[in-house]
Amino acid sequence: MTETTPLSLATLGAISATAAIPAYDRAELKPGIVHFGIGNFHRAHQAVYLDDLFNQGRDHDWAIIGAGVTPYDAAMRDKLKAQDYLTTVVEQDVGVSAARVTGAMIDSLDPMDRKAIVEKLSDPAIRIVSMTITEGGYFINPATGLFDPAHPAIAADAAAPDDARTVFGLILSGLKARRAGGTAPFTVMSCDNIPGNGHVTENAVTGLARLSDPEFADWIAANVAFPNGMVDRITPATGAREIEIAAQDYKIADQWPVFCEEFKQWVLEDNFPAGRPALEAVGVQFVDDVAPFEHMKIRILNGGHAAIAYPGELLDIHFVHEAMEDETIAAFLAKLERSEIVTCVPPVPGVDLNDYIALIERRFANPKIGDTIARLAQDGSNRQPKFILPSTADRLARGEDIQGLALVSALWCRYFQGTSDSGRAITFNDANAERLKAAAQKARENPLEFLALDDIFGQVAHSELFRKRFSQALTSLTEKGTRATLAAYIDGKIGD
Repeated sequence: MTETTPLSLATLGAISATAAIPAYDRAELKPGIVHFGIGNFHRAHQAVYLDDLFNQGRDHDWAIIGAGVTPYDAAMRDKLKAQDYLTTVVEQDVGVSAARVTGAMIDSLDPMDRKAIVEKLSDPAIRIVSMTITEGGYFINPATGLFDPAHPAIAADAAAPDDARTVFGLILSGLKARRAGGTAPFTVMSCDNIPGNGHVTENAVTGLARLSDPEFADWIAANVAFPNGMVDRITPATGAREIEIAAQDYKIADQWPVFCEEFKQWVLEDNFPAGRPALEAVGVQFVDDVAPFEHMKIRILNGGHAAIAYPGELLDIHFVHEAMEDETIAAFLAKLERSEIVTCVPPVPGVDLNDYIALIERRFANPKIGDTIARLAQDGSNRQPKFILPSTADRLARGEDIQGLALVSALWCRYFQGTSDSGRAITFNDANAERLKAAAQKARENPLEFLALDDIFGQVAHSELFRKRFSQALTSLTEKGTRATLAAYIDGKIGD
């Protein structure tokens, strides 16, 4: 059995033999940020940037207090609390693997104790409230891209604003308490992969407020900052594999270590009236307009992930790097990115988009990460409308073909028919799985049945060209299989 050291503040000295540890005294940190959603991405991204800053001896009054509203958040809090809110972050690239322990989080609030969360949000020391709650956590209607006030969780918070259960309801309660106490509002910062994530967050917060207190909604719109930001770091889920590697390679017993690639990026609008940490000192790029960077990342990287996820699942491929080793999938991605997706990305200051695509391909091919195809394939009902269909809509509006993009949507439909090409049963992870599966089954007889999901496809589904290309692609997937269909697209013969 491997001899390991349990992760805690008391054991950092021993752990320093195999991993970098904080260069600062954790006891000197004071909270400045409440973060909702203390999962892997947050701990590999925002928490790492702050740890870097604290290691420089700077801004020790910007430590993180974790928060959440889900059972997952509660389970994560329990794991982290047992190790003094420390996290082992293992950064991996080809030929590189290094562990560090981060200490930027100093506490986490019980998701069941909503009163304590609101009290912390009303604390004048908290000047930023940030969130990583996944693309599906913003109550957006997929077809319209707008805040959905009719969502049951939103309707419940609107009916009982003093007993909020959503992140946005709790934020409203915190802002209301600050307003009543004469405390300046905190800045609300989204760290999720959504175009215009600051605007989307503002729409959710003010939209919920407007359902019960329109005047308060107007006050928020006039007084609260919601900076847009682009975040990027490939961070797979943690499982037994990651826990074992932390133990075997670094001798650290961490209940939930985070593994990620070496690359990371964060681009932010500098809109923080209540102040902010000096993140530019550790590589965060502050710009006047985040939109070009968002479009680039969401359409090329996240769109690329969506493009390889479903053929990967249908061809029984487990890891993302294994999909990139498959010549057919790699060629499919290369053609799709360069001929259809990149044409929908506006110029990005200081970036050559072809170089960016090449970087993305290298990152996808990183064999050390252990990112899984199953992770990329989950939550498609939220991801397709954000990562794929906007590019489809843009090309259709310009009268351009969408053969590859329609194929991505057809692959998603074929995936939801429930079995891979070999007959392996597929396990779904999507809030709309039953509805999607039912539509995909109907599409066996009539491909257009899947496009009847208007809340997902919106106006794209009414395009004759898209309907034609989708039907051609799904028919080919049914009759010829995934590999032959991808090859036909690569050769420009998918409609033949």
